[in-house]
Amino acid sequence: MKRHLLNFILPVAVSAIVFLGSCNKAVIDRTANIPALAPSNIDLNADTWKPVLITDPTVFTVAAPDATNSPAYVADLNEIKAYQSGLTSDQRAIIDYWSAGAVLRWNEILRDLVAKHNLPPYQNPDGTYPAPSSTNPFAYPQFPFSNPPYAARAYAYVSAAQYDALIAAYHFKKLYNRAAPYNMAGVEALIPKSTLPSYPSEDAVVAGATVEIMKLLFPTEIAYIEQKAAEEMQYRMMAGANVRGELTAGQSLGAQVADVFAARARADNAGKAIGTPAIWTQLQVTTAARGETFWISLETPSRPPMLPLFGKVIPFLFDTTTVKALRPGPPNLTNSAAFKQEVAEVLSYSKNPTREHQEQVQFWADGAGTYTPTGHWNAIAEAEFVKQGYSEVRWARNYALLNMAEMDVAICCWDTKYFYFNQRPTQANPNIKTLTGIPNFPSYTSGHSNFSAAAATVLTYLLPDRGTKFTDLANQAALSRLYGAIHYRSDVEVGLTTGAAVGQYAVKRAQTDGAGN
Repeated sequence: MKRHLLNFILPVAVSAIVFLGSCNKAVIDRTANIPALAPSNIDLNADTWKPVLITDPTVFTVAAPDATNSPAYVADLNEIKAYQSGLTSDQRAIIDYWSAGAVLRWNEILRDLVAKHNLPPYQNPDGTYPAPSSTNPFAYPQFPFSNPPYAARAYAYVSAAQYDALIAAYHFKKLYNRAAPYNMAGVEALIPKSTLPSYPSEDAVVAGATVEIMKLLFPTEIAYIEQKAAEEMQYRMMAGANVRGELTAGQSLGAQVADVFAARARADNAGKAIGTPAIWTQLQVTTAARGETFWISLETPSRPPMLPLFGKVIPFLFDTTTVKALRPGPPNLTNSAAFKQEVAEVLSYSKNPTREHQEQVQFWADGAGTYTPTGHWNAIAEAEFVKQGYSEVRWARNYALLNMAEMDVAICCWDTKYFYFNQRPTQANPNIKTLTGIPNFPSYTSGHSNFSAAAATVLTYLLPDRGTKFTDLANQAALSRLYGAIHYRSDVEVGLTTGAAVGQYAVKRAQTDGAGN
């Protein structure tokens, strides 16, 4: 992050985007009425927690802070006082917005970017489809197409980088043990005070890590991403929480940690996930050789399959051999009585939709133009985490657990989908009409079921007092795909099983990461 970004003065744009926190349609406005972050526990020992990728915070460069009686620090204090002497209504809105928490707000920003870029490209005049290119991101179709697997990976990398960056920051916070500027004479605290040392700034560390990962994931949005970071840095000064030097140090540390994650991202095989026409054809040949009917795109013209090699992406929570070990047994054979029974069940739901089922289908649709099933579960988690009084580092840790599970379950699900390459209900019986589109990838197993069960498993561990709330939601999400005539019942049931198994890997990590529950 360049230092000049701190000089941006930008009005906050608070969008009134809402999501439904449960199937009873209780509406939660995810940008308004969120109180300022006031952790019940600052988690001062977070530097001892187990990080994801980094191994030793001392390998990163963080210069010693200026002495609090130095001219440089006095100048930084005067900058805060100048802000506070004449805050505008727009500036106060910036404080209100960002004071809810850096991890929370950046997760919302990421969800918005995923939704904006979750649009499949339109076909060429010759009926072929162009593919987005990271090497030429502004050409049509712009990079990325943030479909569900891509989005799950994006949430994971951002969350995990934020978590590791904050662990490193806590090491230096304890090392330098500097009090926040709002403890100095003439500086007002416009957010709740904290005893957490202020150098380097935790907000700046989060921003520094987030910006660098987001620039890699959404290269056409760099200007917007940097503007949001500059706005956040301005907020910390206006609120009396950090001086400029603390922000600069934090951004630098966050960017250094992000470099570790960016190096992993460039080598995790995601760039090869689109496959080639030869690979797409071989999938058909292999499936036909087993005597099964292979999946085909039902769009006109036919669209290439979505990321058929995503199952070969390197997971966070386990190795690639575990992906194969978690692969479930085959779906019902095409000519079997069980398969015909499943097709008949889907046809019945297709022809006899109830209002309740239609509402459930639409609530969990999460299709093009949305923040995907993973984003939906991030939004559900946000609504619950806000109630807990978490510190920034615990927000980051919990989102990292959730989103690493979501990325890894996407890998397992896509491995299964393209290993079996089986037809969807609408292909098995043309009389079946879905209530919400037809996804452009094979049927077995259901992505929604995998994503939802993994998320529910992690959230139930983190918030055991919620009882079966998350499992109930996961079951509703999974069944919505059957009710919508998108999946067979076995797709849903097996997907829930695999998702729960992947979620347990995140739980096992959480049980040994030193953070407690």
